[in-house]
Amino acid sequence: MARNIKIKMARAELNYPQKTLADKVGVSRQTINAIEQGDYNPSINLCKNICKVLGKTLDELFWEE
Repeated sequence: MARNIKIKMARAELNYPQKTLADKVGVSRQTINAIEQGDYNPSINLCKNICKVLGKTLDELFWEE
């Protein structure tokens, strides 16, 4: 699984540390870290929640080219 740099970049745009994003979507900081590292494949509901919090679409954050 590829690293998800897009989430990290979207977090940086909002100055959110992993813990802030994790708290807003209801998961642990470790889960956000694992998603960004490509070690965890989130559910569609978690993907949607991350997108909502970061103000991005599913395509913008999760579409692999």
